[in-house]
Amino acid sequence: MVCLPAAPLALVLRRWLGIGLFVLLCLSLGYAQEKKVVKSKVGEKVGLPCCHEIPSSESLQNYRVYWQKNITEVVLAYAAGKRISQPNSVRYENRTEMDPRNLTLWISPMEILDNGPYRCVVQYLRLSQNPMVVCDEPVNLFVTADFSEPNLTAEVSADSCESTELVVMCSSYGGFPKPKLSGALNNMSVVWNASWVTESNLSPYNITGKLSLNVTQDVNITCSVEYNGFTKSTSLLLKKTNDCVLPTVAPSYSVITASSIIIVIFLLAISLAARYLPRHVCSHCHKHQDSVEQDVKEGTKPPVSCKLTSETSFV
Repeated sequence: MVCLPAAPLALVLRRWLGIGLFVLLCLSLGYAQEKKVVKSKVGEKVGLPCCHEIPSSESLQNYRVYWQKNITEVVLAYAAGKRISQPNSVRYENRTEMDPRNLTLWISPMEILDNGPYRCVVQYLRLSQNPMVVCDEPVNLFVTADFSEPNLTAEVSADSCESTELVVMCSSYGGFPKPKLSGALNNMSVVWNASWVTESNLSPYNITGKLSLNVTQDVNITCSVEYNGFTKSTSLLLKKTNDCVLPTVAPSYSVITASSIIIVIFLLAISLAARYLPRHVCSHCHKHQDSVEQDVKEGTKPPVSCKLTSETSFV
């Protein structure tokens, strides 16, 4: 059995423990930074939290505070308790203010262009030394603009007794960010052929969806616009327009020919019967009449036997 020296083993364990704590610290800091997300709608007033709060024993005069957007654009800045004018922050004039204690940035009214990442940088001013960075953390702001209620229309492209072909259109406009279009046909999911129109990635979107359907009965279709966790939906009842009765199918040529032959045979049979039956009846009547007349003649003829008897007796 081999035993390891105690000192190297303790050194290895200490090293691995230090690495583990460092990784855990990095993960916790990363999670804390990603956790700061603020959502707002166009026209609202929203506050972006900062990473530092000034103690009650101190004042804003001991700090320098920067609120930046996209790193290069300064939204608001304070130094020694006074607001510093920034030439590139014209769009935020009269729309921003900062809480002097928790350094929250308030923006009102909210615009689509305000969407994006922000950063709060706080420096502590010391008399004889360079400013010390107290905190520097990002805040993500997601701005939402409501879309209009989806407009559903249906146009008949072809119609028959069996089915109706429809082109269904769904449209919505004026919203942000870029939406998704979903739908259902009698609670069964359908895929729209969607297209978007916008002037830029920070401008309102218009969306239009197209769907071709073959309807054999009345169905219900739903169109939903989904954007940034919000949904707007509209439903429409699609009716099969033509419930016509199927036309009677004309008989074929063979059926007509067979029917004609049967009719001709029937007529010939009637004609032959009309000619044959009177002759047969008349011949039978003549035979019967001749036998009757002969019986009558025989009855009126004088009996021969009687004559002979009388003559013989006379002699």
